[in-house]
Formats: sequence, C-alpha cells, structure tokens
Amino acid sequence: MKKTVSIFSSLALSVGVLAGCGLGPDEEAKEPAGNNEKKTETTEDGMPPKPDKLVVWEDTKRGVALEPAIKAFEEKYGIKVEYKEVEMATKQRDQLRLDGPAGTGPDVITVPHDQIGQLVTEGLIREIKVDQEVLDRFTESSIKAQMYDGKLYGLPKSVETPVFIYNKKLMDKAPETMDELYEFAKKFTKGDQYGFLALWDNFYFAHGVIAGMGGYVFKENNGALDRNDIGLNNDGAVKGTEYIQKWYKEGLFPKGIIGENGGSAMDGLFNEGKVASVMNGPWAFQGMKDAGIDIGVAPMPKLPNGEPVKTFMGVKGWHVSAFSKHPEWATKLIEFITNEENAKIRFELTQEIPPVKSLINDPLIAENEGAQAVAIQSQYAIPMPNIPEMAEVWAPMATALQLVANQKAEPKKALDEAVKTIKTNIETNHPSK
Repeated sequence: MKKTVSIFSSLALSVGVLAGCGLGPDEEAKEPAGNNEKKTETTEDGMPPKPDKLVVWEDTKRGVALEPAIKAFEEKYGIKVEYKEVEMATKQRDQLRLDGPAGTGPDVITVPHDQIGQLVTEGLIREIKVDQEVLDRFTESSIKAQMYDGKLYGLPKSVETPVFIYNKKLMDKAPETMDELYEFAKKFTKGDQYGFLALWDNFYFAHGVIAGMGGYVFKENNGALDRNDIGLNNDGAVKGTEYIQKWYKEGLFPKGIIGENGGSAMDGLFNEGKVASVMNGPWAFQGMKDAGIDIGVAPMPKLPNGEPVKTFMGVKGWHVSAFSKHPEWATKLIEFITNEENAKIRFELTQEIPPVKSLINDPLIAENEGAQAVAIQSQYAIPMPNIPEMAEVWAPMATALQLVANQKAEPKKALDEAVKTIKTNIETNHPSK
C-alpha cells in the first residue's frame, strides 16, 4: 500500500458559502440565478424548496454502485441527480479548489477521511447536521472518522483496515492470540519459510501493536485531536515497539521485508506459498487468490496483554461541498445513499465494506470471510488522524521503526527521537493560530 501525504497551506474561503444571502441596503431579496432554494422559505417538513438538480462526484469505477441509489432518490424526492466519476484520492480535492469557487462544482464529493481536516481548513466542505437515528446506523469508529474538531463533516460509505490472512494449506485455522501465533511461527519458520509476516517497520501497520499496548498518535479531547499531546513514546508505545522488535530479533521476519520494497517482498513470499500468514488489507485479497492461494481471513489475534490489535482504519465518506447552494438537500442525499439498502447494494457491486451495523451479521457479509473479518476488525480499529498535523508523523515513525527492526536502536531511544522530530515539524509547518 502506498501512502502519499501532501501539505497545503490554509486558504480563506471568500466565495460560494454565502451565495444568495448577501444583499445591499437598498436591494430587495432576489433569487440568484440557478439557485432554487431560498433561505427564508421551507416546506412542511422543514426542508427548503427542492432544487432542480444535485451533482455528485463519485470515485472512478464506482458509479455502478451509485446508480441504483440515485434512481431510488429521484423517484422518492423528484430531484434529478447527476454524477461524475473523479479519482478520489487526490483529484476530487484538487478539482474542488477550482470548480467550487467557479460555481461549476458538485454538491456532494467523496474522499478518504484523513483529508477531512485539510478540506475543512481550506473551507471546501461544510459541517452537516443529521438526526441521531442516522448516526446510530453506523459503527462508532466510522462516525468518529467523519468528525473534525468535534463537528460532523460527512457520513461513511466504506471502511478498510488490515486483518489476519492465512494460507489454508499451511495453517488450519486462525489463532485467537498473538502468543499462539508466536509459538506457531517459532516452529514453522525455517529456511525461506515463515509462519507470520507483517510490515511492522511501516507505521500504518505497526500502529495496531503500538496502540493496542497503550500508545496513541494524538490524544482525543472532547471529540477533537490535540496535536500537542503525542503518545508515541509513552510506556505503552515502548512496550508495543519492544514486542515488534522481538519478531525481527528472533529471525521470525526476514530482513528483506524492511524498507521501501518490503510490501512487494512480503507479497511475493506469500503468493509463492512460503508464508503461512500475514497482516495485510482487503486490497491484497484478489492478488493472493489470483496466485492460487486458498486464503482464510480473520480479525487480528489478540495481543499478549489481552487487548485487540488496534489497526488504523481508513473510511471513505460522502461530504457536502461548501459551495453547494442546496446543502440541506445534499445532506438528505448522502443520508439516503448510505442507508442500509443502498450500502448493501454497493457492497454487492464493488465489494466495498459498509460500516453499517445492521449489515455486519447480514448473510451477504457474514458469509463472505474477508468482508466479515474487516467488519469485525474495524470495530477495534482507530481512524487515521484526520488533522493536517498527521503529515508530520509518518516519516519520523518510519525511521524509528526501521532502526528498531534492524536492531540499530533501542525502542525507547528511537521513539523519543521520533516524537521530538514530529513536534518540531508540527511547530514549523503548522504554526499555532
């Protein structure tokens, strides 16, 4: 998995948000061209008058899952919905910066949750208000991922997080605990065969162990992440990193999976049938199956302290553009396309796993081993921090973990240095307001 982090300066939002509201002292209220809603008018149900059209940006190759939901929404509300496929990871964000102020942007976009802080800071998406029954539809962690500074900025459509994947030819069933897995690996590992592999020199994966032992990136206070409270060198983080180092020190992980090419090296070994089990994400399933491996998938085994591995979770969500002239109806649309029925259809058509609580035990997901494992693991997972300061965490932690993996530094010393660098970079690149 490749992670690219970009840092953008904050931009002041000066157009779009108040379109249709500003009046001169001698002007009468007039409806701006193209705006079919008036702030002062509402229907019987408290909604503004219906717009003629709403526009949605969907991710590439995902429109097929949106079409049934759009059709049902149009039939129910009589509002035409158009969608356009725009690559989600970078292009939606970048294009909204241009199209939003120009008045040619969408009402609704979809982005990874770790971009929310940046989008809010730049004034590109708006806070939304929904009823508690809508929030209760989703897992707590997926809703938390849609929040920034204690406010809700979207609704989740799918989740992904690392899980335990094993070769059924080499391992009968998934172990319940990491202690069991450790004993299995000690007996199985010899020559070019390995009992278990994980990219624990990569903070994305190592976080599961570090957080499960008591470490954290940024402390959460009243729904907001505190950039000044970093827990990556506390006692729990040190214990977690010591546990990670043990696997490398005892030769249970090969040196070839340390560093930039570690992912491809690990995938190669597993797909060649030389590895009994790995920690990886749902993005890896198809490649393993294509290699002829009969895989089993389960949530990660529990850590020696009895706690779950608290993996990082990525959440894709739907968000209302700050430039939308119809924010109430745009919010109504994302409530509708994320409901149980439409979330189930999306899974059927794209295999994207919905964080809808009622679907976790639905046969469609319960009988899909990979989807069920991700759904269960996501309940223990922690959303990747979505504040801009997270950009400063990845590189220093990668350096620390690689030093630990290569046994060139003790965990405490490596983590202290990483946190010192993170704090310096935050102060330099994200000055306090």
